[in-house]
Amino acid sequence: MEQQTNKEVLRQVTIRNRQGLHARPVMQFVDLANRFPCEIHVRKGSLQVDGKSPMEMMLLEATQGTALSLVAVGPQGEQALNALAKFVEGGFGEEM
Repeated sequence: MEQQTNKEVLRQVTIRNRQGLHARPVMQFVDLANRFPCEIHVRKGSLQVDGKSPMEMMLLEATQGTALSLVAVGPQGEQALNALAKFVEGGFGEEM
């Protein structure tokens, strides 16, 4: 049975913590994204970055209240976005 590996999965999230997407949550996001074999992209407006690259993730400059689109393409994409969305919507485990 062949699995569909090029299916794109999309999830909308909002940055909830007061400090926004700073260095520590970027590293945690990237570590979590790298646990999955799919491609992960994060979009903010017209900017799209590689969700597995800490340098690219920092380019988002996402502050509290910023809406992001998480995109996964490939195997385990849905599982990856479920985990990443839960992490972001939970405020990265920080004060909100």
